[in-house]
Amino acid sequence: MSRATHTVFNQSTPLADVNLFSGNRALADALHFHDAGFNSARLAALGAEMGSAVMQQHARLANAFPPQLKSHDRFGRRIDQVEFHPSYHVLMSAALRHGLHGTPWSAGAGAHVERAAAFLLFTECEPSVLCPVSMSYAVTPALRANMAIHSDWFPGLASRSYDERFLPFDRKNGLTMGMGMTEKQGGSDVRANTTRAEFDGDDAWGRRYRVTGHKWFLSAPMCDAFLILAQTSGGLSCLFLPRILPDGTVNALAIQRLKHKLGNHANASSEVEFEAASAWLVGDEGRGVAQILAMGAITRLDCALGTAGLMRHALSLALHHARQREAFGKRLVEQPLMKNVLADLAIESEAATALALRLARAVDRCEAGQDASGHEAAMRRLLTPIAKFWICKRGSHFAQEAMECLGGNGYVEEQGEGVMARIYREMPLNSIWEGAGNIMALDLLRTLRDPAAGAALEHELEPARQAHPAFDRRRDLVLRAVGGITEEVEARRLARDLALLLQATLLRQHSSDAVFAAFCASRFDTADVFGLLPAGVGLDAILERA
Repeated sequence: MSRATHTVFNQSTPLADVNLFSGNRALADALHFHDAGFNSARLAALGAEMGSAVMQQHARLANAFPPQLKSHDRFGRRIDQVEFHPSYHVLMSAALRHGLHGTPWSAGAGAHVERAAAFLLFTECEPSVLCPVSMSYAVTPALRANMAIHSDWFPGLASRSYDERFLPFDRKNGLTMGMGMTEKQGGSDVRANTTRAEFDGDDAWGRRYRVTGHKWFLSAPMCDAFLILAQTSGGLSCLFLPRILPDGTVNALAIQRLKHKLGNHANASSEVEFEAASAWLVGDEGRGVAQILAMGAITRLDCALGTAGLMRHALSLALHHARQREAFGKRLVEQPLMKNVLADLAIESEAATALALRLARAVDRCEAGQDASGHEAAMRRLLTPIAKFWICKRGSHFAQEAMECLGGNGYVEEQGEGVMARIYREMPLNSIWEGAGNIMALDLLRTLRDPAAGAALEHELEPARQAHPAFDRRRDLVLRAVGGITEEVEARRLARDLALLLQATLLRQHSSDAVFAAFCASRFDTADVFGLLPAGVGLDAILERA
């Protein structure tokens, strides 16, 4: 057969061997605003590594060959272990080497902001493996409620070494932790949990319990330990449950199956059962929900960061394609309608990055003890549900529009090589995980009951006041509503409006005039379709910045 008809032309090249940090001006400007002393060399090195063809190949392989449950060995003994493709371990090693798990909790001011930027960059390469990394980050401070466990486990959780071996914690070079909250009958309503914990005595780690029950979702079951919820005699409590007990025996955790998910394929999500498994109390009996909420607030930061990172990656793929592909006599990026879409996506991506990093700054200032006025603590409580709700809600719409920029090629995965399709399947996860939209809206309403919340918001929005009439109109309406909203049915609208106002304020402070003006001109209405920027907006300037 003649090969003449198989000549490939007018196709874009793979987006590989690029530095994800040096090409991201929006991220760099936000970092300069929030933490002027950040380590740019460290992030540039990470950006080069995550943008390399080698790491992209590892990301593809980790997703193309998902984890496999090995419930028994060949002799019939139950082992309950999960086997991963070698590329998964390469990616995990990189994430821990760059300190994306427990490391920031032992560092100084700015560590959480810098870690947030690194999390964004890593997500552009591969988000799935960041599930256990994020959980290890979130649970580390919670262990302070049991200082004996914290003392033994924190060095491993802060270690930059990844150790995949199934060994007792004190024989490993690095440790990871997961969480097990959800049960089949409860979902977000963790108070409906039926897992029981019976007191079993005291030892060096404190009050020990025997746990019997199940967890509908236990992500990353090969972590070294988990924080779980179970009903004790004092009520729903938080417990520390290791895979291997201090005496070297394997704990009674049985993996029933691995979940077959829409996306997130490189990460193992499991359904497990406990049969008199040993666990230790963290915090006070009956205070498990409060303990979990504290951890959930931190993982919600990573949901916002992860979605913002995926947005940036999808935007980069769309821009890269549009600069090379020709249609109707011009490159796609020169076509007016495509230019409008790409610029609109660029604005959304930068706004998501800005809001996620603002939340990271609030976490950082509070943890570093730099919040004498209490403003950052108030903003941390407000920003967590707002950022998690809005950024994650926008993610799926964003990915669909970016995919459309590539046309049919964007919809094709071809053994995992079609990255845009993988991004699209990944996007809904962050919106669901750690509390879906309604849970975030309810959290926001609870936070707004504090009289200090309105004052904190008014102060936070001040830098953009009188900078754009559309902003001022929406600001006045929303601030009036904040003080008097009582209807639960309006909570999602309020979360959206506050997110937009906060994003506009941040763009005013560390983005370009063109981005800020276009954001205000297009976001403060009911339109939710990309590519509707009005005439007169500086599309070329926005695209050049992106």
